[in-house]
Amino acid sequence: MRINATSVTRRTNEIWSRSLKNETQEAYLRLSARCIDLTTLEGADTEGRVGRLVRKAVKPDEGVEPVAAVCVYADRVSIAREALTAAGGGVWLACVAGEFPSGRSAPEEKARAAEMARAWGADEIDMVIDRAAFLSGDTEKVYQEILQVCQAAGGGEHVKVIVEAHELGDLSAVRDACSIAIEAGAGWIKTSTGKLATGATKENIMVMLELARDEEIRTGRKIGVKAAGGVKTAKDAVRYTMLASEILGEDAVGPDRWRIGASSLLDDICLQLRHSRDKRYPARWETPLG
Repeated sequence: MRINATSVTRRTNEIWSRSLKNETQEAYLRLSARCIDLTTLEGADTEGRVGRLVRKAVKPDEGVEPVAAVCVYADRVSIAREALTAAGGGVWLACVAGEFPSGRSAPEEKARAAEMARAWGADEIDMVIDRAAFLSGDTEKVYQEILQVCQAAGGGEHVKVIVEAHELGDLSAVRDACSIAIEAGAGWIKTSTGKLATGATKENIMVMLELARDEEIRTGRKIGVKAAGGVKTAKDAVRYTMLASEILGEDAVGPDRWRIGASSLLDDICLQLRHSRDKRYPARWETPLG
């Protein structure tokens, strides 16, 4: 099935143009914060850096609930788990596994990495598909790698499949790749590794959300969607969360169905919530952010 990109853009632009009243905007800000996967995926991720990230995830700011998850590299999982326990928990621990961000390894190797990450304490696995295999038509390899990772992770509900939408060419290809992930048993579909200039767009997120909605209607399975790559401001987060609510339904949108992958976004949301409460932006020294 070919997707009419012009129609998708027109519909998302209509949602993007809506204005929100103060109370509604604050509600969307708080919901967006709860759905964040607070992420650090750098070679310089020291034990101290991971610990600070975990503490921010558990207590982002006064009056702000914990985020959904912390996402780290596999060799930082044990450190993050220890820090989460010390901070009081309440946040899932996600881990990228299997040649992140290239995705260029055998299905068996990806499955082994997922199994190890779960054994080290990860609650969720974010895996990247082999885009070269997909683009060359070897969809069976893509299916098999997802299937094996889901099995190794103890079930597909723990697995987010990253399709790196920017590299797939068009919205029809994004839908096809996500359909393979769902067919192979994955509980989540995700736009991007966040390592490219373009990750989430309103168009590819809409396509993925509609696919998740259609799967629930068809089979009853609740598929989660994660927007990652390029969601940097509170305004962006509100728009994407509003789009998710529009398509999945307001009651369906929460950390168990909708995620935003980000590193700096949480700070901006907390600043906007402070402004909503105090009617002014705080000075940097007044906040625990950063």
